[in-house]
Amino acid sequence: MKSSISKPKIVLLTGILLFISPALMASSGIMPSVFGIRIEFILFALTLIGVAIFHHKTMYVALTGLAAILAVKYIFTDFSIAQHIVGTATKEGEWRILLNLLGLLFGFAILAEHFKESRFPDILPNFLPSGWKGGFVLLLFIMLLSSFLDNIAAAMIGGAIAMVVFKGKVHIGFLAGIVAASNAGGAGSVVGDTTTTLM
Repeated sequence: MKSSISKPKIVLLTGILLFISPALMASSGIMPSVFGIRIEFILFALTLIGVAIFHHKTMYVALTGLAAILAVKYIFTDFSIAQHIVGTATKEGEWRILLNLLGLLFGFAILAEHFKESRFPDILPNFLPSGWKGGFVLLLFIMLLSSFLDNIAAAMIGGAIAMVVFKGKVHIGFLAGIVAASNAGGAGSVVGDTTTTLM
């Protein structure tokens, strides 16, 4: 059964939630929590789980998660996305950090493409053990790579290598393994770098 909500409607709804004035929403100033965990963190975790489960519909899941988090923030606080990004007279906005992150992601994508074009991923299967051990050794290589490169760069390079080594048939579970390995090598924890997990 097809959804009756079209892509333009989803984009429009998300845009309205992004830029609607906080004055239009009721604001108690207190963010609800469950067992001491603020609700927006729970929604964020549910969004990540949704992306993993419904990986063929990642854009819809991500936009739904964004809309839910923004709705909660608008309802229970005086949050404003425009002020959060641009800033106010007394508080600097996040636009510099977002611009820096965008530049980093483009740079890492270019680095991963250069690594892919180096033909190293083409000859790597000759040195990897057969079966599941080959995938495990590849994850160890990504973990080693992230110990001296940025976690995001290691994850993107690892993803590019996996796409070549496994001829484009990379399971979502192995992608999660790549992210975990790149976090383990760079941050010392498989869930240590939120930005890499998001990417």
